[in-house]
Amino acid sequence: MLFYSNFDIAQVLDYFKMKGDIAVCYELDSTECTLSRGMVEMDADKRITRFLEKPNPSETDSRLASVVFYCFKKSSLALIDDYLVTHRQMDSLVFGKFLEWFVQQTPVYEMKLPTRFQLIGQVGLEEYQRQVKRISALALPLRDRINPFSSRCFARIGLMGNPSDGFFGKTISMSISNFWAEVTIVESEKLVLTPHKLNDPTEFGGLSDLHWISRKEGYLGGLRLLQATCKKFYQYCAAHGIALAKRNFTLSYETNIPRQVGLAGSSAIVVATLNCLMRFFNVTDKDIPKTIRPQFVLDVERDELFIQAGLQDRVIQVYEGLVYMDFSSALMETQGHGDYVHLNMSTLPHFWLAYLSDPSDSGVARLLL
Repeated sequence: MLFYSNFDIAQVLDYFKMKGDIAVCYELDSTECTLSRGMVEMDADKRITRFLEKPNPSETDSRLASVVFYCFKKSSLALIDDYLVTHRQMDSLVFGKFLEWFVQQTPVYEMKLPTRFQLIGQVGLEEYQRQVKRISALALPLRDRINPFSSRCFARIGLMGNPSDGFFGKTISMSISNFWAEVTIVESEKLVLTPHKLNDPTEFGGLSDLHWISRKEGYLGGLRLLQATCKKFYQYCAAHGIALAKRNFTLSYETNIPRQVGLAGSSAIVVATLNCLMRFFNVTDKDIPKTIRPQFVLDVERDELFIQAGLQDRVIQVYEGLVYMDFSSALMETQGHGDYVHLNMSTLPHFWLAYLSDPSDSGVARLLL
């Protein structure tokens, strides 16, 4: 078995201590067939419901394959003797067949490996050449092999229903392409969060300059949003069995969204940062579904930074366009999120947007309420 050097076994062990028996898996790419892998199916809690040893493609819709890396509790190993007593046929004396039986006897949870791996014993010339090429590319200097990735998230306005998203109501919101926040991520030797020259100043021309900037821009720039999103992202992946590669990066941001006027400038930075982190670590929509991403963004702001807000802004910034949202209590309790439906933006009239150029802190105003 071959793992890349950025594989972090510490995350696997932490997840094992939290969940118990685990199987490390990865998503097959388009060139790989289920006939050469042990395939797993799981429920919403990531508990493996079925293990299939080298099944035909018609036998399962799953593309999650075992990497033959398992962590078992000492008490679970006693089941091996039970299996051998009841399964004496020669074709049953393989580990994959044992796992088919084992996952039905005790809870076993899936942990996803976002990067590929390779079984040494199954490497042919073509695969060997492909791996050599990829590893050679990884050996190049960072500046020669890493392209920055940027994600832009737009401001929003609430057309109807605001703020009933906080009271199980219904709303309609719309993206505004005039204003946006953009976050850029690029691989680097150390993890670096780059301060914005205007929003996160550390040098001033003098006290009057400091006074003017502080009065207009406040004391809470975007750097805290980048940091809080990174923290929450790592926590989410650790809790949901997503093994992140040991890679460092540099994050920077730009924004032209007017501050403190209710255009969701803070959440725009969080959404764009989350998009960058997902892309950088190969975390997919299956790992963090689109339906729950607004709640993730809200948790960053509310739990980490104590920003008082609701789901509406985060939904429209994740989904974009013109969106109808139903936050009824029945939906929120049964599925953990509302129903979100895109509407035809071409049916809307033209709008004028008015806002204050020197506003107060909208988050503080909500907190007082």
